[in-house]
Amino acid sequence: MKKFKLTAAALAAAGVLAVTGTAPSFVPAPASTAKAADDCNDDWLHAVGSGLYDKDGHQVWLTGANWFGLNCTENIPHGLYSRDVDDLLQSVADHGINIIRFPISTELLLSWMNDAPLPVSSVQASYNPPKDVVGEDGTVTPAGKYGNINKDFVLEDGKTVKNSMEIFDVIMAKCKKYGIKALIDVHSPASHNSGHNYTLWYYDENAEDCDNMAVGHFSGKEITWDDWKDSITWLAEKYANDDTILAYDLKNEPHGKRGYDDAGFPVSSAKWDNSTDKNNWKYSAEECAKSILKVNPNALILVEGIEQTPMFNKGYDWDTPDKYDPKPGEERWNPGWWGGNLREVAKYPVLPKSSQIVYSPHDYGPSVHPQSWFKKEFNEQTLLDDYWYDTWAYINDKDIAPLLIGEWGGFMDGDKNQKWMELLRDYMIKNHINHTFWCLNPNSGDTGGLLDSMFQNWDEDKYGLFEKSLWQTDGGTYIGLDHQKNLGQNGTNVASFYASGAKSNINGGKTYTPKDDPQPSTQPDTQPVTDPDVADPKATISIVDSVTGKSISGVKYKISCMSNSGGGAYYGDVTAMSGTSPKNVDLSEFNFSDIKDALFSVDIVAVPTNYRMPDNFPNARFSFKKGNENNEVVIKLDKYAMGDILKGDANCDGSIDMADAVMVMQACLNPLKYGTEGTSEDHITSDGEVNADVDGNNGVTPNDALIIQKYSLKLITVFPCEKADG
Repeated sequence: MKKFKLTAAALAAAGVLAVTGTAPSFVPAPASTAKAADDCNDDWLHAVGSGLYDKDGHQVWLTGANWFGLNCTENIPHGLYSRDVDDLLQSVADHGINIIRFPISTELLLSWMNDAPLPVSSVQASYNPPKDVVGEDGTVTPAGKYGNINKDFVLEDGKTVKNSMEIFDVIMAKCKKYGIKALIDVHSPASHNSGHNYTLWYYDENAEDCDNMAVGHFSGKEITWDDWKDSITWLAEKYANDDTILAYDLKNEPHGKRGYDDAGFPVSSAKWDNSTDKNNWKYSAEECAKSILKVNPNALILVEGIEQTPMFNKGYDWDTPDKYDPKPGEERWNPGWWGGNLREVAKYPVLPKSSQIVYSPHDYGPSVHPQSWFKKEFNEQTLLDDYWYDTWAYINDKDIAPLLIGEWGGFMDGDKNQKWMELLRDYMIKNHINHTFWCLNPNSGDTGGLLDSMFQNWDEDKYGLFEKSLWQTDGGTYIGLDHQKNLGQNGTNVASFYASGAKSNINGGKTYTPKDDPQPSTQPDTQPVTDPDVADPKATISIVDSVTGKSISGVKYKISCMSNSGGGAYYGDVTAMSGTSPKNVDLSEFNFSDIKDALFSVDIVAVPTNYRMPDNFPNARFSFKKGNENNEVVIKLDKYAMGDILKGDANCDGSIDMADAVMVMQACLNPLKYGTEGTSEDHITSDGEVNADVDGNNGVTPNDALIIQKYSLKLITVFPCEKADG
């Protein structure tokens, strides 16, 4: 809204930060001794709960900023008309920004995919003369004497500017050079300086201004749903073997409102449900994510929210007309910033079994729009109560998935907007929420930027506010996401940081506790009304050995509501880790209203070594009816013989999931630690190595890890070795 699964070894490694006592101070490796080149493909990340982790199981923190322009008609990040790209990116890295979010248009991506790259404008690039010139008198005029800015943007003649795709590739290489990672954001269908105002990610004749913002500025062609999906997939495949681009934000700020008429939910607005409608952002995001992960299983997929969701707890649905200027208690829809409303993730998550999904809401302050939650003397607690928690913060708090606040920022007004920025910044730091600040550019009309009007100098006050939220050691050394290249001249890289034993401002999270006596709010209570005569159902879950009948500890299971008749409202799964069995589980998180009956499923998610995952799905069911709120469920597990061969099960836990792919990759990249004779107590075993060889090429390689990852994501159903075996 602007103008203009982890292995035990990995978990153990991630626990390095939990040491007590005095941590050694961190001294970054001098530039002269640090590795000069990055061999690529060792920096990919994956999600476990609400955290992001690298290949070694170390938790990382993405803390960056936006740099727009590729989404606009110039087809190049802004500011390169006045500053050299090396100079700018060096400064960005030196200021501790470890990732840049690059907004881009589908139209530009399509031009690249179709081998007809659009030209760039508003860029200064020259290298004159292109090489040393020796005069008749022997005087040498050195190359670049009369023009030396963005020299890698021009051809060998020193003056012909390269096309937009060539320049994009140069910028990605420069990011790698300075230890910066990239995040690509599909900002708009057409190349347009205000394309973010368009509600959808494709052309729809019913959408406002569709012929301006969803028809190519250069091509004149309508940008279709398939164009959107195919073009970003093309880029992900192009960069599948280059970990400079770690993530893809599928669409910037899907939005649109219901309206006040009786015509039903408009096809020109974004919604979030279980349909296959093209304007169902959940469905579209899932289809696009599957397409990208098929060509690059290592990429992170960022999914933003929408704008409005119905108040289902009041009996409203997607077809309920909105009410104009409702009085308190008359509200029918939950509001949100464009791309900021992720309430329905609780019920309809995107690819819930994938380890690559990150939810990415946007959040702004009162200078952008005077939302209702700013109409009181607000603080962190009121923001959580009135908007943040139910809209997006619960995803982090309940350990559902990682968050990355894709846009936040604004003017330093010394008043409410600055107060909001400080509150959100501190909340993200306390809860280790990833983020990219809006923005580097000074030419963002309703926020301003970190740089001055000529993209030269930093706004020290705004940067000072932002800087506290950058990933850094206790001694103030900025930490990059690369495993070899340091971040800038004085920063470090993630591998060196963890090897040093130093501490950082990473924080594992802080549980949100609603206050006992909330202040009156203009926002309605978003929790369903509960029937006081009906207790929330409880269940006693027992996981036992199928032969001995003895309890098994350490089983991870998920409880889901499969049906809910009688008006009950369902708001999410309950996932629990049993320490001892049986375990009493309180199902109050389901937030029922007016329960008459409900059917639950209990599904085993992970089992200890030597036990097999059950074949049946769900693994057990139980019903709740009024007056019968206690249920006993017994699930029997069979032992898994270590000598048996279960292709794909590298860690021999009886299941095939992302943890197996991680173990294979660790064994390949660090055999001394994770190989069959590795020093880690959680190294791959000889049985695991047999299981891990799934490509049929007699030996375990990173390709096996990629195939196992595809299998776990259900992108394939049979391993190549099984096909070879007939």
